[in-house]
Amino acid sequence: MKNRLCVSAAGILFTAVFNTAMAGDAEILAADFQLVSKDTWPVNVTLQHGDTGWDHYADNWRVVDAEGRVLGDRVLYHPHVDEQPFTRGLGGIVIPEGTERVFVEAHDTVHGWSPDRLEVDMRSADGGRIRVEP
Repeated sequence: MKNRLCVSAAGILFTAVFNTAMAGDAEILAADFQLVSKDTWPVNVTLQHGDTGWDHYADNWRVVDAEGRVLGDRVLYHPHVDEQPFTRGLGGIVIPEGTERVFVEAHDTVHGWSPDRLEVDMRSADGGRIRVEP
């Protein structure tokens, strides 16, 4: 009985570690920017992540400038296990006029900020719109 319990606990631990490793970093699939005033942009970001539930899910994305200053931060308050990929927006992001590039970064509850971020060339706006995909 004692050995069976140890095997079960080891199996549960292995499964938890395996599932966490399989989910990996949050991946940014696309970002859509639309100019609504001189320097204000609502942004929609599409993420994909192997959310497993409350223990491991994509929980944030943000827009930062080239110096790393956060211009907009979108907290994701729950897992999206059955909704992948998913898109969420944030309005009112102020990107100062003359800013040439910004970056979209994604975060998950286990791995933190993904090393892969999406570069957005603000000079590429066409009619006040920018769509970027990796």
